[in-house]
Amino acid sequence: MSDIRPELKYLSSHEWARVEEDGTVSIGISDHAQQELGDVVYVEVPEVGSEVHIGEEAGVVESVKAASDIFSPLSGEVVAINEALADEPETVNESPYDDGWFFRVKPSDLSELDGAMNAEAYKESIEEDD
Repeated sequence: MSDIRPELKYLSSHEWARVEEDGTVSIGISDHAQQELGDVVYVEVPEVGSEVHIGEEAGVVESVKAASDIFSPLSGEVVAINEALADEPETVNESPYDDGWFFRVKPSDLSELDGAMNAEAYKESIEEDD
């Protein structure tokens, strides 16, 4: 059973977004996604200072099984990346929501997240896929 956290927003492509206290948004992949991928061996994230756009590719996660694009759930400027993933990509498997986040964005329009799924809708979407 996948860990689906109620405070997060989710995309059908299995990214999650969390609004932080400072107004930035952390982005990563869901527990379900990391389980499906298997052992993560490489993570590519956008550069700090670059712009990401809602629904567009912002990075790549590779596992022993497959490579998957990472899509941004909203538009904005990348203000931080999880540099630990360069040396320890397996952190995504161990802690997808806490230590395994990918990057943080200063959103240009936070309301873009309104189109993302809540935890219940995401749970239903992955149950339909199984």
